[in-house]
Order: sequence, then structure tokens, then C-alpha cells
Amino acid sequence: MLTTIAKIFGRSPFSPLQFHMTKVEACINLLNELIVNNEKESLDKKKQIAKKISTLEHDADLTKNDIRNQLPSTLFLPIDKATLLEILSLQDSIADKAEDISIIFTLKKLENFDLLKEDFLLLFNKTLNCFALTKKIIDQLDCLLLSSFGGLEAQKTKELIDKVCIEEHEIDKIQYKLIEKLYNENITFDYKSFNLWTTIIKEIGNISNLSEKLANRIRMILEIK
Repeated sequence: MLTTIAKIFGRSPFSPLQFHMTKVEACINLLNELIVNNEKESLDKKKQIAKKISTLEHDADLTKNDIRNQLPSTLFLPIDKATLLEILSLQDSIADKAEDISIIFTLKKLENFDLLKEDFLLLFNKTLNCFALTKKIIDQLDCLLLSSFGGLEAQKTKELIDKVCIEEHEIDKIQYKLIEKLYNENITFDYKSFNLWTTIIKEIGNISNLSEKLANRIRMILEIK
């Protein structure tokens, strides 16, 4: 891994971030598989998927640590080292959340899933889109570097960042709607199920919150440049 990271640094100062983001994306993609198949998969099968997500998250964590350790002090960076490490940490937090959600999903069967399914899947799908937009921003960092963080490329990136913020706001509204339904007197939950639902809704929302923070961190770089 160390040799691989060292080679990646030689290609572009942003390549390590992009390499790590592919590890994060792998966690998110497998989380999507878990949630999409929630109703038809057995608890044992869901636990197997959650275990795979934990393995992928660990891989992302090792990659993060290797990048930190291999970050050359003499390497020319278009952004300061602290900012690069902050972006790396935000990316890794998204993988952490994917792992957390997968584990929570295997604790107990979600009661009344059919009654909340439509809004819940809308919440999750918009969260996936929010993350995908943020990954696209990270993928464009090389183009921003070539354009000296200005011009048309910077404008395109700012538009993507705005889309992330709009999506995150929409996700907040769906979260509120779901929480409101949890308190609906016509839907009954035991304490454990109620707590499980609220935790999952919160943690999925945290993925979009982290995606927005990451996008806005890139916006700050553009504003400074």
C-alpha cells in the first residue's frame, strides 16, 4: 500500500484524495445494496453485507493513514497540507457512517417498514445523489488545478457545490417528514424500534451533512484562490 500511495502522489497532488474517495464510494455502493434488498434478504445475509462494508471501511481507513504518513513535506501543494488532510478526514467520515448504518441495520428488523418505505427510500436515494455530486467535485480537482482554480472549471465546480447544498436541504426536509411520521399516533412502535428508526434516519442524514461540508470546503478553496 505504501508503494502504491507514493506512486499516486507522483501523478497529482490530488490523486491520493481521489484514490481514497473510490474506497469511500465502495462503502456507499455496498450500503445501497444492503438497503435496497432490506425486505427480501435474511438477517444473516444482511450481516454478511455489513461485514463486507466494515472490511471496505477498514481499507479506506488504512488508505487514509498511509496518505497521511506518505505526504511528502517537500511536495508542492496547491493547497496547504492542513486543508488536504481535513478533506481526507471528511471523506473518511463518510465511510465511517456507511459502516455505522450497516451495523444498525442488522440489529433488529425495522417495524412498519412498508408504512415508511417511500419516504425512507427517497431520503436514502437523495443521500446517494448528494454523495455522488460531492465525489464528482473531488474528481474535478485536477481540472481545477490546471485552470489555476479559476475560469469555467471553477464556475462548474461552484455550480456542483450549490447542487450539493440544495440536495442536503431537501434531505433535511425529508428527515423531518419521516420523524413526524414516527410520532404519528396511527403508527405504533415499541421503544427499541422507535429508537432504531430515529438513529438510522439521523445517520443517513449525517452522510449528506458530511458531503455538504466536504463540498463547502472546496468552495472555501475556490474563494481563497
